[in-house]
Amino acid sequence: MKKESIIVTIEPDLKELLPGYLENRRKDTARIWRALDEKNYEEIRIIGHNMKGSGGGYGLDAISKFGQRLESAAAIQEPANIIKTLAEISDFLERLIVL
Repeated sequence: MKKESIIVTIEPDLKELLPGYLENRRKDTARIWRALDEKNYEEIRIIGHNMKGSGGGYGLDAISKFGQRLESAAAIQEPANIIKTLAEISDFLERLIVL
């Protein structure tokens, strides 16, 4: 069964910047997986902090929430929550449609 799309409307002046922003979030998830393998929780915390701060600026509050969860989980070195959040980010990015 196909999952439902997530439709988000953003400001017109951000539309041309958004593909690059989303690609950077995909790269972030790859960086987080590597950092998790290395048990580099500080890097995960920093990436999460940056996501938390940037998502709202693009009208993507979900990205900010994911970033907050990553930052918090990394601060207490909770890999299970980091893995769960990474799966949710990937799912969100896969289903996202921007109008």
